[in-house]
Amino acid sequence: MKRLLLGDEAIALGAIHAGLSGVYAYPGTPSTEITEFIQADALARERGLHSRWCTNEKTAMEAALGMSYMGKRALVCMKHVGLNVCADPFVNSAMTGVNGGVVVLVADDPSMHSSQDEQDSRFYGKFAMIPTLEPSSQQEAYDMMAYAFDYSEQQCLPVLMRVTTRMAHSRAVVQVKDEARAENPLNYKSVAANWVLLPANARRRNDKVTAQQTQLEEDALNSPFNLYKEGCTAPREYNRKHALGIIASGIAYNYVEECFPEGYPYPLMKVSQYPLPKKLVRRMMEKCEQIMIVEEGQPFIEDMVRGVTDNVWMYGKLDGTLPRTGELTPDIVLQSLNKVISKYTTKAILHSYKTDQKWYLPDVAKNFAPSENVVPRPPALCQGCGHRDVYTALNEVLKEFENPRVFGDIGCYTLGFLPPYRAIHSCVDMGASITMAKGAADAGQWPAVAVIGDSTFTHSGMTGLLDAVNENADITVIISDNLTTAMTGGQDSAGTNKFESICRGLGVAEEHLHVVVPLPKNMPEITRIIREELNYHGVSVIIPRRECIQTFKRHAKEKKAENK
Repeated sequence: MKRLLLGDEAIALGAIHAGLSGVYAYPGTPSTEITEFIQADALARERGLHSRWCTNEKTAMEAALGMSYMGKRALVCMKHVGLNVCADPFVNSAMTGVNGGVVVLVADDPSMHSSQDEQDSRFYGKFAMIPTLEPSSQQEAYDMMAYAFDYSEQQCLPVLMRVTTRMAHSRAVVQVKDEARAENPLNYKSVAANWVLLPANARRRNDKVTAQQTQLEEDALNSPFNLYKEGCTAPREYNRKHALGIIASGIAYNYVEECFPEGYPYPLMKVSQYPLPKKLVRRMMEKCEQIMIVEEGQPFIEDMVRGVTDNVWMYGKLDGTLPRTGELTPDIVLQSLNKVISKYTTKAILHSYKTDQKWYLPDVAKNFAPSENVVPRPPALCQGCGHRDVYTALNEVLKEFENPRVFGDIGCYTLGFLPPYRAIHSCVDMGASITMAKGAADAGQWPAVAVIGDSTFTHSGMTGLLDAVNENADITVIISDNLTTAMTGGQDSAGTNKFESICRGLGVAEEHLHVVVPLPKNMPEITRIIREELNYHGVSVIIPRRECIQTFKRHAKEKKAENK
């Protein structure tokens, strides 16, 4: 059966068909649609697969390990910066090993379409000594899920699968199975001595996992997802090398393919399973005078290939042939190939050895037609958004203070940095607003304000508030509660209707805990409360609560449809 699927949807369906028992995730673009697809899938619902959102990526990873401990297959999904949050259990998961298969799906975001950095998650896989997969098409993304779960159980290791934004959010026709594999039965094969990482146990497991690396590289060498194509031309004389060889990985392999619609004139190596199969690299180096490495993200492969030998000239990101930052496109790859080939190529070299066919790359100029002038539209908070009223009130009060500082966080409200509000002075990572405000207060800053959203507060803000309470830090925390995880599309927020109780439980004094409704008509009350709490020298929390305008519209539409 064929289906038109996003890369994320292909991953989700592949996991379901591979016998998945649970997906654990925190919303993060470009990975969010994986969990949403599983939540809506008929078979997943029929089987009762776990698909509730987790509080953060660390809890997701740990819950998936718990499911694996009992022998069932679990998928963990996150964006690249979420892997930092779950780094502790992720790295240790190689030491514990797995019982049921575990696949950790990480969606990287080159060009930072919705992220703070361009982190390349393949480094985490190498660092943790965990096998890594990188699909080059939606079909591979689907097929890899069954392979990944089988391989995870075969090697008793979690498997990292890395995709990028373009793979996650582009569509293609995918051939899918007619039947899904049954879920693993519950079993008690987990050995406690592997999962209890006391030093003696951890040292033994570390020796075993280190020893496995040779086998993992051999498996990558023979992987159905790693390819070596000789190319359609041969050297003019048998004792000569090919002028160029190309190594490409992930979706960048597709971009290279688009540059050669009539076939490859050069040897081409595709890398979709790591550790890097060095034997294939050496094979290419023996046959090619020069090598070009095309990969999305950081020069991960390029660094390792340069470590294999220095006898072959290499082109890639490190020498500027390809851009070091931002995501690749077919046009960028084509332009870079033209640049490399023009340095050494003659028509004689491009002649096929066996035929008289000539090989030419497409004309770059045709691929860079000037576009019409389009006025850029900067992002902005939605009309009717409660965050607007929060910033309006906050800015009004802060005019009364000299050098106030507002520490922001990750969410829609980060747009408060932009005009017309220009209300925040920092945004580093999820949960950092409260701890940074505390650190600034420790340094003597007053007033120090933290603005954090409801989902971000439960994700990683609660511990910072506990630190502040324990030291009675001189900060005011604003938890802007719009009753959802709005920035990623309106998923459930873990702390909805619990924030007052959480704050009380963490030790916030009742008289300095306030709930307000951010509406223009309530502006006098909101500004009064903000002013009073800024002048209170201790921890105070203000919770402006009003539903996200987008989810409000959605819920109203659903309710109207139900009443028809």
